[in-house]
Amino acid sequence: MALEWMEAVLTKIENETPNTKRFYFEIPSLEKFDFIPGQFVTLDLPIHEQKNKRWRSYSIASAPNGTNTFELIIVLLETGLGTPYLFNEAKVGTKVTLRGPQGVFVLPKNFEHDVYFVCTGTGIAPFRSMIRYIHEHKIVHNNIHLIFGCRKFEDGLYIDELKEIESKEPGFHFHPCYSREAEVPTGAHKGYVHPVYQELLKENKETAHVWLCGWKAMIDDARKNTADLGLDKKQVHFESFG
Repeated sequence: MALEWMEAVLTKIENETPNTKRFYFEIPSLEKFDFIPGQFVTLDLPIHEQKNKRWRSYSIASAPNGTNTFELIIVLLETGLGTPYLFNEAKVGTKVTLRGPQGVFVLPKNFEHDVYFVCTGTGIAPFRSMIRYIHEHKIVHNNIHLIFGCRKFEDGLYIDELKEIESKEPGFHFHPCYSREAEVPTGAHKGYVHPVYQELLKENKETAHVWLCGWKAMIDDARKNTADLGLDKKQVHFESFG
């Protein structure tokens, strides 16, 4: 069944990094916007005459909270059409047509196994939604490792928030990775995400489940690496972009 298009209003824009912003939306026609953490919405932006060339999909970065609001985190791609419109033309009060929620890359139904969330850049969005939901609703879980990669400190997304949740949520472990910093603080990793999950999985590869989100190149490498470690394909879930 096709989802209906709805009108949303942009209510707030916040700078997260030099090239990444947080966009907050409200859907006036709904009392509550229900979605499963990990799902995405598709925006119909005024950037092309042809419908399917106007559509851009983004994972929801916020957790469902019983309201008709949600948050997206978006990085500027200057060679594209969608993000330059959102960054340079959209403003508080701008109305956007959207449909959703959609997607099956969603919060696991149970956490009987240890879970490894691996992401780069704005691929953190679905996992941030999941982690907040788990924490706020006190969902019982085994170990959850969130391994997030970016280039420099200034590119970090939700770093302080996730560190705070780590300090309060038993069994949640946050591993920020910086590929282009000479020195990193205690608790962070220098380099790419791959060595981090590879080391963690050595002791737990038979039952662990790995979730991947980010650029296709990272996911391709991670799928190969997890296969080399002996993980079954059913243990690896992924959603890529670009």
